[in-house]
Amino acid sequence: MTFNAFLDQQWDAYTAEEHALWRLLTAQQCTILQGRAVQVFIDGIDFLGISPTGIPKFNELNLKLMERTGWEVVAVPGLVPDELFFELLANRKFPSTTFLRTPAQIDYIQEPDIFHDIFGHIPLLAHPIFADYMQAYGRAGLKAIAAQHLEYLARLYWYTVEFGLIQTPDGLQIYGAGIVSSKGESVYCLESDVPNRIWLDAERIMKTEYIIDRYQDVYFVIESFDDLLQKTRKVFESDLTCLCLPETLTPTDVFVGDQAYR
Repeated sequence: MTFNAFLDQQWDAYTAEEHALWRLLTAQQCTILQGRAVQVFIDGIDFLGISPTGIPKFNELNLKLMERTGWEVVAVPGLVPDELFFELLANRKFPSTTFLRTPAQIDYIQEPDIFHDIFGHIPLLAHPIFADYMQAYGRAGLKAIAAQHLEYLARLYWYTVEFGLIQTPDGLQIYGAGIVSSKGESVYCLESDVPNRIWLDAERIMKTEYIIDRYQDVYFVIESFDDLLQKTRKVFESDLTCLCLPETLTPTDVFVGDQAYR
């Protein structure tokens, strides 16, 4: 497949109002995430210079990302076809939209915008192990399409890359992009008594449906990014053709084999 969905970011076209909204969103989240987001995410923001000064330029981010982990950001018009998405990840390219949410969507937007993609996803791509995980996921995604098991890999992405939690010496913290880019869920995921929190098990995740229009009912916890890569390696390295998980769980189900996070 050729990479024919790329755009120019057209950074000069962003308005003063959009830059002001970016500054507001970034300042708000940087404050909320202190002590809540895993330190390597904060370090990634600092390393890449993602700050409240204005919407970042992709070419400037790419100079630093390429030097650190070999990743780069490519601009796309919106959600891209699954095969292209996985091919991009497999080649260490992260597709990002270029549009920014409106002021009315400041606390929640259902489709990913540039704030979600750049602020939420890109800082961890400066971490070598997580960068390797994302590439391994992309390669596995291409096999999942061929094996007609894409739904399983989609669930794995949702509950790790988008809504993952991590145990650290400072307690339970956030690394998922869907959480770090959300004002409300950054607090809810750690402090609410409503959701279940379960130690990561790849097969358990792949059985579990997810919801897209409200806060999550279950979060999966990793011990480290090494732990994340090791616990998904068997899935990623298989050909996926024999993968069969007939049991489907809802996000609120408690499974017999669950190891609850305490």
